[in-house]
Parts: sequence; C-alpha cells; structure tokens
Amino acid sequence: MKPDRIATLDGPAFVLDAPALAALETGLRGPVLTPQSAGYDDVRQIWNGMIDRRPAVIARCLGTADVMACVRFAAEHRLLTAVRGGGHNIAGSAMCDGGLVIDLSLMRSVQVDPEARTARVEPGALLSDLDREAQAHGLAVPLGINSTTGVAGLTLGGGFGWLSRSLGMTVDSLAGAEMVTADGGRLRVDADHHPELFWGLCGGGGNLGIVTAFDFRLHPVGPEVLAGLVVHPLSQAPDLLRRYRDLAAAAPDELTVWVVMRSAPPLPFLPPEVHGTPVLVFALCHSGPTEQAERDVAPLLGLGTPVGTHVGAMPFTAWQAAFDPLLAPGARNYWKSHNFTALEDGLIDLLVDNAGQLPSPQSEIFIAQLGGAASRPASDATAYPHRDAAYVMNVHTRWDEPADDAGCVAWARAFFDATARFSTGGVYVNFIPADEDRVRGAYGANYQRLAALKAAWDPGNLFRQNQNVAPATPRSDPPTVAVEA
Repeated sequence: MKPDRIATLDGPAFVLDAPALAALETGLRGPVLTPQSAGYDDVRQIWNGMIDRRPAVIARCLGTADVMACVRFAAEHRLLTAVRGGGHNIAGSAMCDGGLVIDLSLMRSVQVDPEARTARVEPGALLSDLDREAQAHGLAVPLGINSTTGVAGLTLGGGFGWLSRSLGMTVDSLAGAEMVTADGGRLRVDADHHPELFWGLCGGGGNLGIVTAFDFRLHPVGPEVLAGLVVHPLSQAPDLLRRYRDLAAAAPDELTVWVVMRSAPPLPFLPPEVHGTPVLVFALCHSGPTEQAERDVAPLLGLGTPVGTHVGAMPFTAWQAAFDPLLAPGARNYWKSHNFTALEDGLIDLLVDNAGQLPSPQSEIFIAQLGGAASRPASDATAYPHRDAAYVMNVHTRWDEPADDAGCVAWARAFFDATARFSTGGVYVNFIPADEDRVRGAYGANYQRLAALKAAWDPGNLFRQNQNVAPATPRSDPPTVAVEA
C-alpha cells in the first residue's frame, strides 16, 4: 500500500511512512483503503451529493478492537479524523479531506432480546436493520422516518420520528452504550457507569467518543399501524394549516401528523394531472389500537377536499420505508431548520408563500409534530435540550445539478431568515448544514455542561469533525481510562 500525505490536527500534512500504515492495516480485521485502493471512490461517497472529499486513509472497522486501534493510531499521529456511521450525514462531516476516516458502516449487527425487550445495535446499522429485527417480535425503538437513516447519528443527535409523541426521543430509550474514548480506551457507559458521560451521549453528537454499541429499551408497537398520506392542493393550505394546528394541539400521543409541502410525486393513488403540481400533504401515523386510531384520525380526514388519500393499516416497517424513494442517495442536499412552539398566523403565511416558490421539483418544506412524551422530560435531563419544540421545520432543499447550487442555497437561506422571528432559536443538531455554526443553538443551556465533558474526555478535540463542542478548558493529558472487560 502506497503511503500518502495525511492531514493533522495541527494543520500541516506529512507523509505517513509505509511501516506505520502497514502496522495499522495488519492490526485491523477490516480493510484499510487509500486513494490507490480498489473501491476507494465508492467508499468515500456519502448520501449528500454536495460532499466530495478525499481522505488519505479510510479504515473500515469490523468491531470494537478495530475502532480502538484506529483511535490510538489517530491520537499517536495527531491526525485529522472523521467518523462515519451508516446513514445520511447531511453536513458531510463523516468525510474529511486528506485525513483519516474511521468507517463504521460495516458494523451493522442488531441483537434483540424479546423477553427482556432490549436491543444491542452496532453503529453502522440503519433504521431498517433495527426495525426489521425488533418488529419480528412486535417491538420498536422511537427512531426516525426513513429506513436508510443511520441509527448512530440519529441517536447521538437526540432522535425523533413517528413514535416520539408516544414513546419520547430516541435517547429516552437508550439504556447504555459501549464506547471508545479519545485515548483508545473502551468504556461501558450507562446510568450506573460514568452517568455524566452517558448524559452527554444522549444528544451530544459525536463529540465525546465513538459509540461501538447502543443498548436500547424496546416497546410494543404494531406490527401494524394506521398510517398514510392525505394530499391537498397547495391552494387550500392557508385554511388547512390553521385547522391542522387545532387538531394537532388536541391529538393523543399515539397520533403524529407531519405536514409536507412540495411538488406532488407520481404516487399511484394521485390522478395523473396532480403529478408535479404544488401540494400540501398530511403524513400520519397512529400507533394505537385500530379502533382508537380510526376514531382519532377521522377529524384529519375530514379537512378540506383532498385530491388523493391513502390511509390504512400497514406494517410499521413499510411505513418507515415509505419516503425512501424521495431520499435516494446522490442528490445535492442543503437543509435549514427551526424549532417552533406554535404555528402562528404569520408563520403559516410565510410557509405557504414559500411553498409556492420551491427552487426545484425535489425540494420540500416539512413540519414535524413533536410534543407528547418527547416534551415531558426536563430540558437538562439529556444533552438534547429542546423539550419545548412542538414543531420542527426542515427546509429540505434538494436538486441534481451543481449549476443550481447557488439558487437553491440562496432560496433556503432567505426562507430560513424570514421565519426566524417565529422560532425558539433552537435547532435539531442533525439538521444543521455544513456552512452553519449553530452548535450553541443546538444545545442551549446544556452547552457549557457538554463543553466540560468534552474537556474531560477529549481535551485535544480529536473528535472535531462534527457539530463541534469545543473543550471548556485545555488539558495536557486525557483522563486515564482502564480498558474494561
């Protein structure tokens, strides 16, 4: 394997000598790739097509020992280091130019104990992996809304989706974790072992170490839920959104209804003349008993005059994958996001106006409904602080051609700026784009506590390729960590 220049934490790159690189390669079960390796260009691609980075080394880990060896190698040489899970990574921090990528995407094991209602999940697993194994026993974790999302990134950012109103954020079901710290040591972290560090993992992103196994509590769900889409012309949106907010405020925890405004995709239940026209979509999921679900959903189905409705009982795993075709990898993506406690009239007007001016056919504005169980813990119960967010807006700008970059990004930023006055100032950390520094907004009053944890466990900021929390105070050496059996 030919050595190459590799970037360091201090800035200057140096030539990594062949024996050092060979030692890393022989010390891992997984393969080590450089730009000269077969398959390198395929492996370095990530979901967001705007990200095109060329690491000097990609280490494809197959287990915790591989991760420990990679972290020690990175620390010894003070290498610029990125950590890749299995999913989307909108900001692109899973790849770095010229540095080392610790790639966890091959670590996809999911082990479910149906009697104990627990699951152990490796960091490369996708939502589809966990959903499939858990739903075989009628169990689930409150995860996200796309089966191609990575469990690790979702969880470390807090995590929310169709089940969050009834079961809480993803981190509210996290029972513990196995992690590798910045010195290459292994730790068990939970409420009884390093509880402050466990608090930080519950929403603090990848700042504190590399999680190599997540332990979740599972909950009875499904295997069928009442779910589907109600599609209306965008012209009805001003009235529909005002009536929706009243229904949403009164909705039981089992019912979640998201709003999507976009060009209508060619869904088979929509008339052909609707395809490509501006629409407002109510996307709903009710995880309760069928009779209760039908009763709770009826008021929503009575709103307006839809151009198409597709709602019924379906496997929860099918609903989790329903939006996957709209989120295939390779397109260019730029996201902006706000949290709201309410949908005020002025905000609704801006939503509707801008939904009629989307910059590309794939772009959309969605409003995720939270509240319920997600809102009940205190804001400092986990590193994820936004328990007051009743709605999360994602301005999901998506297109194919690089020539459209400037126009699409400018539209997203202008819309984001226009709606800022209605927001809490907080933001879901997994929705922050690469060019935006909103880390303090992501953590609010919890930021300083996270910064103190960062100083204790990663004082040299090895794990900085992320939505980075800087160490509160510099330290010359990390805490001594005994490797646990």
